[in-house]
Amino acid sequence: MLITLTPLQLVVVNVAAWPLIHMGAAWLGTSLRDELFRPNAWLYRERRWERGGRLYEQAFRIKAWKDRLPDGAALFKGGFRKKRLTNRDPDYLRRFQRETCRAEAVHMAVLLSSLLFFLWNPAWVGGLMIAYAVLANAPCILAQRYNRARLERLL
Repeated sequence: MLITLTPLQLVVVNVAAWPLIHMGAAWLGTSLRDELFRPNAWLYRERRWERGGRLYEQAFRIKAWKDRLPDGAALFKGGFRKKRLTNRDPDYLRRFQRETCRAEAVHMAVLLSSLLFFLWNPAWVGGLMIAYAVLANAPCILAQRYNRARLERLL
């Protein structure tokens, strides 16, 4: 802990930091060029163990809950809604795939930013912030990877 704050200040800073981090990462993600989000890039490409998305269906029962996740695309101009597939045109499907990469990158950035909380929190609170980040972002990351595999099958 590099910064010392009172307990009340910690609560205020922590509560304020999360929306700023979420919105800042989302804004940055929507402002980056499309070319940065290639589905065949190392970070985003499907792994053999994902088995075309079947891993997510079997291990995480993703079909039962993925439609309940919020879609933050509407919050920013130019955001691409990923809640529903609106057509099967190959160009649209490729764009959808790119946008799943963008969303995955944003959620990974938010998840990694949880480490910042160790700057002003005791270690145990920093651990809680990591736990929150995992609980809030891992389902979204799983959904993006699952949707990208399904889109690849459609293409």
